[in-house]
Amino acid sequence: MTATPTTTVPHDDATRLGETVAFVRQQDASALLPLLLPGLDALELRALVDRCHFAHAALLVFPTAPQDLRTALAGCGLAPDVPARPSVVVRDRLAARHRRDPADLDVRILRPSVTGVDGTLRTVELFTLTVPPGSELAGIAEHERAQGHEAHLAFEVGDPDPLVLRGMCALFARHGARADGGGYNPHEDGTVFYFTAPAGSKAGYRRMELYAPGDHRDVLAEHLDRHRARQPAEALLRLMTGAWTTQALAVFAELQVPDAMDTEAGTATAALARRVGADPDSLTTLLRYLAMLDVVASDRDGFRLTALGALLRADAPESMRPLALMYGGPFYRSFGALGHTVRTGEAAFDHLFGENHFDHFARHPDLAELFDRAMAAGARMFEPLTAHPVVTAAAARPEPATVVDVAGGNGALLARILTAHPRLHGILLERPHVVEAARRSLDATGCGQRCGYRTGDFADVPSGGDVYVLSRILHDWDDERCREILRHCARAMPADADLLIVERVLPPDDSRSLATAWDLHMRCNVGGRERRADHYGRLLADAGLALVGCAPLPLEGSVLHARRADTVPGQARSPYRPAR
Repeated sequence: MTATPTTTVPHDDATRLGETVAFVRQQDASALLPLLLPGLDALELRALVDRCHFAHAALLVFPTAPQDLRTALAGCGLAPDVPARPSVVVRDRLAARHRRDPADLDVRILRPSVTGVDGTLRTVELFTLTVPPGSELAGIAEHERAQGHEAHLAFEVGDPDPLVLRGMCALFARHGARADGGGYNPHEDGTVFYFTAPAGSKAGYRRMELYAPGDHRDVLAEHLDRHRARQPAEALLRLMTGAWTTQALAVFAELQVPDAMDTEAGTATAALARRVGADPDSLTTLLRYLAMLDVVASDRDGFRLTALGALLRADAPESMRPLALMYGGPFYRSFGALGHTVRTGEAAFDHLFGENHFDHFARHPDLAELFDRAMAAGARMFEPLTAHPVVTAAAARPEPATVVDVAGGNGALLARILTAHPRLHGILLERPHVVEAARRSLDATGCGQRCGYRTGDFADVPSGGDVYVLSRILHDWDDERCREILRHCARAMPADADLLIVERVLPPDDSRSLATAWDLHMRCNVGGRERRADHYGRLLADAGLALVGCAPLPLEGSVLHARRADTVPGQARSPYRPAR
């Protein structure tokens, strides 16, 4: 059985709408999926039908005026006054196809209800772009009516777990459906995954959609990567403009535009430009670019800040503004000399500035403060550490235990641990100018009275602690320096002490990971590197320590747990250290 085609005949919008309404009334998922994906076996069909239902058929129409649309809806027995919202995804697709500015295309989406013959409530998803007589958009309307690019069938996922979404996308691909774009619509908090139907499809539609309520941009990114892989020139061009994104975010943060914006209502760019001291036209261009990245969103009143963009506000909890300024500032400049690192193995930062970044920042207090705040911006990585078994066991001891944070920066991690466990005490080891900032920070959290401070280098690691912490330290250094740091820790650690190492750990199979990006960053800007868990195991073994565990942290971090090798059964020689 073949469903009635609705996407190839360019007749008027009212007729196309009527045909679509009739189609939606007659169909369901169990009938449509085998037509869309020939070759589905009974088990695969059941798996899909159990997880999704036929939600709507969609088409794009071009009324000359809003009243024309209401008349067409009423003529098909649909409610004429269904509310409309902006359609970000289709607007951007139209803009890309016709090389137009998205801001010039006011694409709306409305979903009038249709009751199926089985009593199930479905919708017609109607995209509308008003094209008055004589409009310069008439060519777009003519082309889109003829080609039916946006006409599709949609299936809504009932329980959009990421694993389920990945599995459904894989099943679609297995039967010939190809990734064809998609997007997240913040106006309705939903994620769409578009596919081109396989050549043998008999449903009469060339495109299909999976709709998942909620924000699933992590799964969407993988889907879009597959889509771009089919368009290598476009994919490469997007990659080559990545530096523009870094600078756009940095300037957005530097001018404190996020602090001048609202998250609920749009603000006109002219008003924003006055508030932040910017050129209105240039600011508009910047905001349009950032809208493509979901940092801001446009509406009839101007631009509003999204949840993503709100992380760049100066007063946001764990604000990422310092990171944007650091990556768009000194580290951006040194990344421009990446070629020096690749050719010589030397840090580009040292080559560009004539000294390593620690010494450079120490001589420039404003940069040192920015660096410390940038490090603190990643503090959400630390959230699970307060519940790590090593920390909770130390907090439960009869006598107050001590956590030693080696090179602990401004004390953000130590403050988090001490706040969560009021019986713990802390010692922070840092350089003199950093200690004073850490003291102020810990005093502000109310933990200062339980914390001691030591000024010095790694050779000055205080002895007698119960838990030692090296947070994002070892990736700054080469292997020999890491062994030296670990030996200092091992000498200071009592027999029953534990060492927690927080780093981004490279995956053993070279799969995608933030650690891979940070590996390049560390080599270019610091002269260090990221490592795999077994590599850390060997470094620990060389220092007389044993790796006894590794657990994941947010932001693709990891916490490695080590103890003195002579206290770990069977670890007199670490399994990570080959026999000689």
